Amino acid sequence: MIRFFGGKGGVGKTTLAAAFAVRQARRGARTLVVSTDPAHSLGDVLGEALSDEPRPVGESLLAAEISGERQASNRVAEVLEDARHAVPREVLPAVERHLRRAVDSPGTVESALLDRLTDLVERTGQDWDLLIVDSAPTGHMLRLLSLPELLTPWIEGLAHNRKQARDVDRFADGLLGETGAQRDPLLERLQARRRRLEALQTRLRDDARVHLVLVPERLPLAETERAADQLAEAGVPLGAVLVNRVASDDESGVLARRREQEHSVLARVRERFAGGGGAAHPGVLTVPLLPDELTGLTCLHEAAGWLAPLDPRAPR
Repeated sequence: MIRFFGGKGGVGKTTLAAAFAVRQARRGARTLVVSTDPAHSLGDVLGEALSDEPRPVGESLLAAEISGERQASNRVAEVLEDARHAVPREVLPAVERHLRRAVDSPGTVESALLDRLTDLVERTGQDWDLLIVDSAPTGHMLRLLSLPELLTPWIEGLAHNRKQARDVDRFADGLLGETGAQRDPLLERLQARRRRLEALQTRLRDDARVHLVLVPERLPLAETERAADQLAEAGVPLGAVLVNRVASDDESGVLARRREQEHSVLARVRERFAGGGGAAHPGVLTVPLLPDELTGLTCLHEAAGWLAPLDPRAPR
């Protein structure tokens, strides 16, 4: 099972993702929680120093913070190594300069981040039972989840063009009497990446759920509704929508005056997402405004009881 927690920045998605991870680990599920948000705060919430590689932070609980920039640098280095075997020596310096500049491109960073996420998804069910992703703010998350569908035909085109070029080279070699078959690392890597993206698309459709997190205010609500529409278009299933920091009815002062607005937003959330169940109505879960700062495994576990309705079935 794969769960994404996403939403507008500042709504508490990292805290809820971490609390849910702590709860699942306490229930006995081998759990990995990772952050793909460039402004990482997962380590701060867990009270642990994290890196790209998953590390234990509690019993049955692993955590990591993925750096898109570092993943992009690693990916460019791999492509450059392939290029050394696939392009003429005289143009290699220009190719290398182009690839080095590509590290700073947002598209390169997101593509490399997707590759790392794919690695973790492939290991889900083997190295851990449950993968929980603390996503970047909504726009970044949507681009990341849409990339498999967008990149697959593009990579198919690249692989097709590369295969045609190699067929021409082999024909020319045959005319010259050079018939030895040669591997094409670049074509092999393109074909392997296409297969991985197709498998990732299937896995996201079958095993993933996205929990959109918002606070009971109009701007986060508008962003959540747009995100839900885009996720539906991308074919990624939506899980229960989480409304965080809901003030209780017995609040006084400023919070009491906010209750009218909160009631209005909650009514709209329930109208849109609670409904009669199913993909279009995944349900709504409210989490109250809690008095304490939620950091560290103990505090997170105490708060995670509010997320009990999200519990998956116990691992076999």
